[in-house]
Amino acid sequence: MSIEVKICGLSTEATLDAALDAGADLVGFVSFPKSPRHVAPEQAAALAERARGKARVTLLTVDADDALLADLVSAVAPDILQLHGAESVQRIKRLRTLYGREIWRAVPVSTADDVAAADPYWDVADRVLFDAKPPKGAVLPGGNGVAFDWDLIAGLDPKRRFVLSGGLTPETVGPAVRATRAPAVDVSSGVESAPGVKEPELIAAFVRAARSA
Repeated sequence: MSIEVKICGLSTEATLDAALDAGADLVGFVSFPKSPRHVAPEQAAALAERARGKARVTLLTVDADDALLADLVSAVAPDILQLHGAESVQRIKRLRTLYGREIWRAVPVSTADDVAAADPYWDVADRVLFDAKPPKGAVLPGGNGVAFDWDLIAGLDPKRRFVLSGGLTPETVGPAVRATRAPAVDVSSGVESAPGVKEPELIAAFVRAARSA
């Protein structure tokens, strides 16, 4: 099976089209006001509609409450909810019951203990997304342009449905996939010229490099 590629943090029609034209399997929109990639619900909804039927739509949130999530799901109608906060097993179960959508749980990694911390989520989330732990003082849970030691997840059971993220670029995604045997990869800052500014050429290069891995 071909590796799945997700381009996250898209915020314009032009860069969304670049991701779709490059053959991305998934596109992601961020609802987190502290992020330079944040898009308002109406903007996310319009972009999601543009992507519908061409790629699966992911909505990234960080500890969003029930009222906000209800508004976002109603507006955007995502295929996947990607949770980047401190959402518990119980919270994930509740959201699955409420919305009946695929759920990805992000797990920040810098040590082997962090990888082990994902264990409770394998049975409740559809996928675990391994991202680099934010640098000290960072305000964003992801999209910081840093990577973690891929060897930490190299020994994962290949049957696990995980996503590799964290500082990937067109230059590093190939080695990362070969090191981890990741079935899916996720990029945001690695295809940008500045925080939140996606570059079509980098998007295309990333998808090509991931596919060739």
